[in-house]
Amino acid sequence: MENQEKKTIVQKIKLTEKDALSIAQRYYTLLSAISNTSLTEREIQLMAFTAIKGNISYSNNREEFCELYKSSSPTINNIISKLKKMGLLVKESGKIKVNPAYLLNFENNLVIQLSILHG
Repeated sequence: MENQEKKTIVQKIKLTEKDALSIAQRYYTLLSAISNTSLTEREIQLMAFTAIKGNISYSNNREEFCELYKSSSPTINNIISKLKKMGLLVKESGKIKVNPAYLLNFENNLVIQLSILHG
């Protein structure tokens, strides 16, 4: 059997979002999809919001999240607990923040390169 050379296919998709929060939500949606973490929409919203605000520990941040997404404080607490167990959120200096491994500056344009290779 002949050894056939594999070709590399490049597909470019360009999306435009209205603000940093929307970019962050899109990023965490993609991250969830490619890593099979199956985050809910509300969990993705909390990740994105926390990334933009810097933390979800301050009461004014929690209130703003609840108002923006029609959520409640107990719901936030449950989500935080789950995301901490998954390693997506961490407690740092007494504040709940996005794990630095998953934190980007969403004020900038974002280019994601995803390579799926044959083993």
